[in-house]
Amino acid sequence: MAGHSHWAGIKHKKEREDKKRGKLFSKLSKQLMVTARQGGKDPALNIALQQAIDRAKEANMPKENIERAILKGVGELDGVRIDNIRYEGYGSGGAAVIVDAVTDNRNRTSAEIRKIFAAHGGNLGAQGCVSWNFETKGFVIVNRDGRDEEELFDTAVEAGAEDFQRAGGSYELICAPVELQDVCQALEDNGIHFESSEITEVPQSYVDLDYAQGRKILAMMEELEDHDDVGNVYSNFNLPQELVAELEE
Repeated sequence: MAGHSHWAGIKHKKEREDKKRGKLFSKLSKQLMVTARQGGKDPALNIALQQAIDRAKEANMPKENIERAILKGVGELDGVRIDNIRYEGYGSGGAAVIVDAVTDNRNRTSAEIRKIFAAHGGNLGAQGCVSWNFETKGFVIVNRDGRDEEELFDTAVEAGAEDFQRAGGSYELICAPVELQDVCQALEDNGIHFESSEITEVPQSYVDLDYAQGRKILAMMEELEDHDDVGNVYSNFNLPQELVAELEE
C-alpha cells in the first residue's frame, strides 16, 4: 500500500477540536462559495460542493447559512468576491507543502502565508513546484472498533477503494474522487461507520523527518490551518515514532 502522510490523521483530530471555534463557520462559508462558483449549486453534479456541505453540516452550521453561501457563490445573492488560491512550497526537512486558501484579498493572504512559511524555516515556491508529487483522491477514515479487517477490506475494494491500510486506531481508505460517494454508501450499507470522508491530495512519495524537523513542520502546519483564509493544507512528511507516540498521548 502507498501509505499516507502523518498530517492526515493529525489534521483529522485537529478538525474535531476546531469545530468548537466560531471562525470555522467563516471558513466553511468561503469553501461553499468557491466550490459552488466553480462547479455549480447542485451537489449531485458537484462532488466538491457536496463535500463542503457535509463538512458544514458536521460542524452544525445552520441550513440557512449553507444555502446563503451557495447562492452567493453562484451569483444569485450579493456578496464579496472570493477567490481560490493554491500556494506551494517546502517546510522543514524538505517536506512538500500545498496550501489551498480562499480570500477576498490576494495580496494580503499571499503576504501572510509567505510570512508563516519563513517563520518556520520553510519557503514558498513557484506554482507546480510540489503539486506534481500529489494526486487528488477520495479519502475515508474508519474507526477500527474491533471490526474484522478482512471484511472491511473486501467491502471497500468491491466499492472502488484503491488503497487500504491501518493508521493507529483507524483504517484509511483511498479511492478515485468519483468513487468516494459509492465507497461511503457501501460502508453505510454494511453497517460500517466512518469518521470522515473528503477529497484530498495524496502524496506519491514521502519525506522522513527527525524529531526536531517534525516539531518545526507541525508548528508551521498548525499555524497555516489556523489562518482564517486557509481551507486545507497537505504535506508528505512522516514523523519519527517517538514524536507520533508523544502526539497520541
